[in-house]
Amino acid sequence: MSTRHDIEQGIEELADRARRHADDASDAARGWIARGRRAAARLDGQEYRRRLTRAAEDLADETSYRYRRLRRQVNRHPVATAAIVAGTLGAFLLLQRVLRERDGD
Repeated sequence: MSTRHDIEQGIEELADRARRHADDASDAARGWIARGRRAAARLDGQEYRRRLTRAAEDLADETSYRYRRLRRQVNRHPVATAAIVAGTLGAFLLLQRVLRERDGD
């Protein structure tokens, strides 16, 4: 009698564990679906297009500003600009030589 009761109790515990795992899987699936819908909603519609357009305009404005600023600096300080460019190229070439020698070892 005890063995039959133990078997039934074990089966009930297994059934409860299976239900808990199924519920957890179901909750996870619902969460994934909700996240997918929220992500799709963010990418859809006029709001996303407006944000993308604003970001592109901001990038174009920043690029234009930096270009104008660089041209102004070159016009005002041509020697300093040439020195900066020469120093940058020299550092690049030196770094390249060091890395080649290290690869050769």
